[in-house]
Amino acid sequence: MKDIWNDRYKSNNYVYGKAPNIFFAEQLNKLDPGTLILPCEGEGRNAVFAATKGWDVIAFDQSEAGKKKAFELAKQNNTSIEYTIVDANDVTMPEGSADMVAFIYAHFPAAIRKSIHQKAIGWLKQGGILILEAFRPEQIDLHSGGPKEISMLYTEEMLLEDFSALNIELLQSLQVELKEGNLHEGIAELIRFIGRKTN
Repeated sequence: MKDIWNDRYKSNNYVYGKAPNIFFAEQLNKLDPGTLILPCEGEGRNAVFAATKGWDVIAFDQSEAGKKKAFELAKQNNTSIEYTIVDANDVTMPEGSADMVAFIYAHFPAAIRKSIHQKAIGWLKQGGILILEAFRPEQIDLHSGGPKEISMLYTEEMLLEDFSALNIELLQSLQVELKEGNLHEGIAELIRFIGRKTN
């Protein structure tokens, strides 16, 4: 899997664009800056945006090519981010250290998805926010991005179970037109989630 992402990110072109995900940016702009953890951050578009808004960003991914481009993008924007090369299944972060965790198109195999989501809850401070945008099963026949393994696409029921420890502030299935670089372009079937850690 690591080789697939390194191959995808090796070109000079930012395959998902340089602009942040719209939903992510909207939610970030509502909050005071704090510490943000970004799993599966790829080429860094969301991490760099957050850093320019004053957030302390801790990103991780398994792709060295993605990390290199993320640092280049940070330099272009006169900011800096922390970025670690690690598999999401192996990552460790301090408990209660993050004001926000954001899963933006971070799709995991069914065997490990719930455990990673549960770890992320532990990273949140009391009152911290977890946001997610991902593709749902209706995306499977579309060509605007996402895994082509249906078990890696997310349903509302999955997220309700995975994040049952959080106070749910948004759970929405919707159709949008994506314009995020060459690989996220066109009509897409998405799911969005916001949850807050209250205990």
